[in-house]
Amino acid sequence: QVQLVESGGGLVQAGGSLRLSCAASGLTFNAYAMGWFRQAPGKEREFVAAISSIGGSTSYEDSVKGRFTISRDNAKNTLFLQMNSLKSADTAVYYCAARFGRSATTQFKAYNYWGQGTQVTVSS
Repeated sequence: QVQLVESGGGLVQAGGSLRLSCAASGLTFNAYAMGWFRQAPGKEREFVAAISSIGGSTSYEDSVKGRFTISRDNAKNTLFLQMNSLKSADTAVYYCAARFGRSATTQFKAYNYWGQGTQVTVSS
């Protein structure tokens, strides 16, 4: 059974940093591209960042470029999202997702598995 478990969310002041983790089990992690998505109250789920299966390619939503960094440790089956210079607009539930295949994608419908999410709240 595939499980993706996010952790690292919390309450932080604007300008602060958080590092999200996503521990994967039940799948061959290095065969999956991974992504982070977020959903704020009353809004649709949106793409944040994605990384290819071996980590050689990344993509970011425009508003997080230069502030967020996605990475992965295939030896530990773990995905990360380093978030710096956080803004109140970053407040959302953050989800990690796995997509079978090499290439990263921004399209949430392309992902096969999802975690339960972790809340990130940025106070201004």
